[in-house]
Amino acid sequence: MARTTSRTTIGLFIAGGLLVSLGLAFFVGPLASSSPDGLEKVSIDQGFDGSARDHALGDSTFAEYGVEGVDDEGLATGLAGIVGVVLTFGVGALLFATIRTIRGRRANASGAAAPPA
Repeated sequence: MARTTSRTTIGLFIAGGLLVSLGLAFFVGPLASSSPDGLEKVSIDQGFDGSARDHALGDSTFAEYGVEGVDDEGLATGLAGIVGVVLTFGVGALLFATIRTIRGRRANASGAAAPPA
């Protein structure tokens, strides 16, 4: 029973962290400063900001911290933040699942007890 409670607690912790991250991305992300970041500020101060070239993905759907086709800038930024959080969470979850599977296979192959799930 302790194992089930531990899994439930971890699952609630992860779900809570995901919800907080999604909320911050959607509601606080659009409030970020539009002032130049440190690298951009240095390039302006040093006079080489004019030599910047467009990025190969500069015209992509989520370029410039927004969603193409959404007219409200705050909403576009919030939606882009949500997509970023979901993609980051998904990649992290996939990596953890892969590592867990590999460790389980190694433990089974060596005859040792598999790590607790």
